[in-house]
Amino acid sequence: MAGNFASGTPATLVRAGIVGTGYAAARRAEAIQADNRSQLITIAGHQPDRTTTFAQTYGVPAVQSWRDLVKRSDIDLVIICSANYEHGKIARAALEAGKHVVVEYPLALTAAEAAELIALAKQQNKLLHVEHIELLSGIHQSIKAALPGVGIPFYLRSASLMCQQPAPEKWSYHREQFGFPLVGAVSRIHRLTDLFGSVATVSCQTRFWDSAKATGYFSSCLCTAQLRFTSGLIAEVVYGKGEAIWYSDRTLTIQGDRGALTIDGEQGQLVTAEGTKTLTVGSRRGLFAKDTTQVLDHLTIGTPLYVSLNASLYALQVADAARRSAEVGEVVEVGE
Repeated sequence: MAGNFASGTPATLVRAGIVGTGYAAARRAEAIQADNRSQLITIAGHQPDRTTTFAQTYGVPAVQSWRDLVKRSDIDLVIICSANYEHGKIARAALEAGKHVVVEYPLALTAAEAAELIALAKQQNKLLHVEHIELLSGIHQSIKAALPGVGIPFYLRSASLMCQQPAPEKWSYHREQFGFPLVGAVSRIHRLTDLFGSVATVSCQTRFWDSAKATGYFSSCLCTAQLRFTSGLIAEVVYGKGEAIWYSDRTLTIQGDRGALTIDGEQGQLVTAEGTKTLTVGSRRGLFAKDTTQVLDHLTIGTPLYVSLNASLYALQVADAARRSAEVGEVVEVGE
């Protein structure tokens, strides 16, 4: 989708506006300003003082509302780095205004809304890209390269548990603003569907500890899901964070009929009959810049992106099946 940006002249720079003032927004701003094919125009946020200070860091003016940002005629690309619950409505408004859109995962808090946005982007002939930098990481690429060594995978356990004491009063600890745990953290699902394909059924349980300080917030959450892939692989996915978690755990173990693969943080091993091989997994740094570069490559010279909208939507559909399973207390078929 090279559009009108292919010539590379100053008149055809990709002019970007960013919604958000957090870590991801900062990395996006740096990447946009470091690339001679793009120009950062403005930044929108919720808190006027913070937004102004953040925008001054990058030498651009601030606007106090994302609604004002998406309407601007001098913006081609809207980059959404705000709270999860806002992603869908900002993406919709930007697409309706004729803008290209990059959004941090999840695209929306329901698979149905995500499907509507994908259809809208196609109708508008505009880029809609859902970031999933984990797929770009050295860890994920090392897993892909080493996976044939385990033979036929039959079981895996993926754990993402984070001790955080005290729990912050921010959107990522708010039920409605973060969303169902495996939707808000859909990357945990997306990594597995990227590696192992389609899921047949999901069984899920979840628990929240409500915050004693503020209504709507939680101090901890725990979500466990069992995914049965159509290949027969059984996967256990554990996600939790907050004050009730006393030991952080970021591990992935894959068992196959010829070996096992383990990842602990940024360390990895492949265990087979021939012995144990240490995996070089690389760093997580620079992934937002890499994602941004691929977006600009796509817009200027039409190169394909590393993740498709269909893949993003499918991961959300699996996460949505987990939500429904937790609500009804039954095994749910994906897509039913």
